[in-house]
Amino acid sequence: MVIEKVINNNVISSRDADNNEIIVMGRGIGFQKKPGQAVNERHVEKVFRLENSDVREQFKNLLESMPLEYIQVSADIISYAKKKLNTKLSQNVYLTLTDHIAFAIERFKKDMPFSNALYGEIKRFYPEEFRIGIHALRLIEECAGIRLPDDEAASIAIHLVDAEFDIKVRDTYCMTNMMEDIVRILEKERVLPPEESFHRDFLLSSLKFLSHRLLFIPLKEGTRDQRLYEFVRKHCCQEYEPVQKIKKFIREKYGCDMTEEEQIYLTLWLKQAVDGENNSNRKGRTEHGGI
Repeated sequence: MVIEKVINNNVISSRDADNNEIIVMGRGIGFQKKPGQAVNERHVEKVFRLENSDVREQFKNLLESMPLEYIQVSADIISYAKKKLNTKLSQNVYLTLTDHIAFAIERFKKDMPFSNALYGEIKRFYPEEFRIGIHALRLIEECAGIRLPDDEAASIAIHLVDAEFDIKVRDTYCMTNMMEDIVRILEKERVLPPEESFHRDFLLSSLKFLSHRLLFIPLKEGTRDQRLYEFVRKHCCQEYEPVQKIKKFIREKYGCDMTEEEQIYLTLWLKQAVDGENNSNRKGRTEHGGI
């Protein structure tokens, strides 16, 4: 591995075996080094492979004056998020999250408190991302010796949602508002699983993907299975009726149309969440000697 550019004492750019540019991080890896010199591979701690050239150039610019610890903790958070979410994240997250974490730490050191106005909604509608955000605060504490407030866990969660769908922060806020509207309608019609339960998280995860489709992906009818549709309408009336109210509301407020397939699947998601929670409660009562 040969140095192509020294970004700072701890970060350089190089080329991999396929001649693709990579960003290499390691303590002192660029100290008193020049382009063309060999990299001491014992100093390599992290290699970033960013295919998007614009993102790569912005990332290099961002890293020029950034402490190594901030870069490392951001990379660790992103790696952890990929594993927990089991999905590919937009490479923009290396820019947005690294920049945010550095800013949050410096703001905290200057005693500039931060309050996330959507803390409750983010915690409620993106529970898995929020849990990753809480874990991220522990990693930051280990790295920087400071404990950021839980509001920052919500901010980190938003960056992760952005990266999941490759959208901007304002788009995630729009998704959040739609999810809040849908849940409000459902709560009027059905007793939903409690907060922070598995079945609640399942339903919210489903609504997250539905909201993204409605807001940002053009309408496209899927495979029609009329026998399934008729069966669901007939046997899941309690769930199907509120879905029709949601369909009407979404069209009027957001100008979005739910496909027939989406209506059926939302009905099934709702039934699975409610029935699953009820079955869990009955099982718990039986195990404890209840009726």
